[in-house]
Amino acid sequence: METLTTLKVIHITATVLLLLSGLGLAVLAWRKRSAGPAVTVQRPWAFVWLLMGVCMVSMPFTGWWLAHLIGWPLGQTWILGSSILYTVAALAWFWLVARLNRLRLGGGGSLNFTLALAVVSLVGFVAIAGLMGAKPV
Repeated sequence: METLTTLKVIHITATVLLLLSGLGLAVLAWRKRSAGPAVTVQRPWAFVWLLMGVCMVSMPFTGWWLAHLIGWPLGQTWILGSSILYTVAALAWFWLVARLNRLRLGGGGSLNFTLALAVVSLVGFVAIAGLMGAKPV
């Protein structure tokens, strides 16, 4: 039973850290919007992006392990839905990081598309957190 509690804590902590880091970066980008969105990938904020990456990598493993320990079949609709949402949100996040880095280095790009990637990632991870909280078994 101790393993289950530890996994729940790790999984929930990763989710909360991911969402809070994203919120912090969004506030930073909003406050420094005259400097452009690429200000969020400068050196002092690399730790936040790294933290988000570690959280994103750990979530599928801890989620699968939790489902395995509890005995939930992976074919449940909410688990499949959150897996699809996770894939889309994670790909949008990785693409967002690449675009912001390109903007930081001076490359061109549409800021509207960059914002769309950020919104898709945010909505996906918030929806996953809602599905985790609701657990409509």
